[in-house]
Amino acid sequence: MIKGFFKQGHTPTLFSAFLYFDISFMVWVVLGPLGVHIARDLSLGPAQKGMMVAIPVLFGAVLRIPLGFLADHIGPKKTGLIGQVIVTLALLLAWKFGLHSLHQLYVMGVFLGFAGASFAVALPMVCRWYPPKHQGLAMGIAGAGNSGTVLSVLFAPRLAEAFGWQAVLGFAAIPMAVTMMIYALLAQDAPERSQDVARDDLLSELKKYFQVLKETDTWWFCLFYSVTFGGFVGLASSLVIYFNDQYGLNPVTAGNFTAVCVFIGSMVRPLGGALADRIGGISALRILYIIVLISMFTIGMELSSPYLALAVFALGMMGLGMGNGAVFQLVPLRFRNKIGTMTGIVGTAGGIGGFFLASLLGYSREWTGSYQLGFMTFAGLAVVCLFVILAVQTRWRTNWRAASAAAKI
Repeated sequence: MIKGFFKQGHTPTLFSAFLYFDISFMVWVVLGPLGVHIARDLSLGPAQKGMMVAIPVLFGAVLRIPLGFLADHIGPKKTGLIGQVIVTLALLLAWKFGLHSLHQLYVMGVFLGFAGASFAVALPMVCRWYPPKHQGLAMGIAGAGNSGTVLSVLFAPRLAEAFGWQAVLGFAAIPMAVTMMIYALLAQDAPERSQDVARDDLLSELKKYFQVLKETDTWWFCLFYSVTFGGFVGLASSLVIYFNDQYGLNPVTAGNFTAVCVFIGSMVRPLGGALADRIGGISALRILYIIVLISMFTIGMELSSPYLALAVFALGMMGLGMGNGAVFQLVPLRFRNKIGTMTGIVGTAGGIGGFFLASLLGYSREWTGSYQLGFMTFAGLAVVCLFVILAVQTRWRTNWRAASAAAKI
């Protein structure tokens, strides 16, 4: 299977998309690992900390729709370069002039959202290069770029201790600039592009593509990804603060704990795609949502040991990361001709799920003095996803089989 995979597609583009996604994710969540230092300097409360890390997640979600459409209209490569220029300039300006208030942090979070929106560019770029039978693995490898969050939680607290948290934003601009050059040199748009997109005017094309919002399946994919990816990015953004608040760990140690969880969740995404290729995305998601349910419910019980919490979070992040890959094994089977737009829409739902979790954890802590409400609510969403899968599985397998004979559903 692996031999056949690398004989098809375009490996330089796959690598470029992974790197672009990886470094962008590193930057996207950087305020979370810096949260303890920022909160100390600006005297932020739990809800403010939660909103600080949630704002980039929200705008990373919202911006995926226009970037996903733009990727279909002018090509993923040009769209990706535009996004990288915006993020790099924002980081350099923040480093040069500093961020001195909560409102300035929120504005910075909006610009960091362009990094999170890289999802809607990198995945369609890869998707168009690979046939349906390798879709899960290809999308999983590109999507494993969310491992960039590991770099953020490992190095941001250490650099903040040594140079101050404002300087970390300047350091982050360096790998962004290098990645932009590599991407410009190696990435290529696939030959498979709709000629209609090039001919039609932007407004009429936008109206046509957003017809997918009338499809019920679009909303089910949005729900599924809001839990899997939303859970992943929400936890990646919040766990440094959580381990510091809940167990009193210093920022560096909390970053190490978070890095373990995020690394596992990132690295297993291709395995989730490969598992979905082998047994079908529906069967894979049933298993993975059960894992998410058990882990989030257990964390909600407020474990006494940080090491036990680390083990349960690692299990949960494994379920969430593999779930990300499994969802995007199914999306191209149902919406291959609209994959850029669908990636933007479903990716937006994932980001909104992350915003919901990150902000809910902050408000739960402020209102109740505990994170329990946030985790229990997220466990409940996993239950909802399981019921939806049971409800749609027969229809999906029946209706898609003719169009997706080479892939398992």
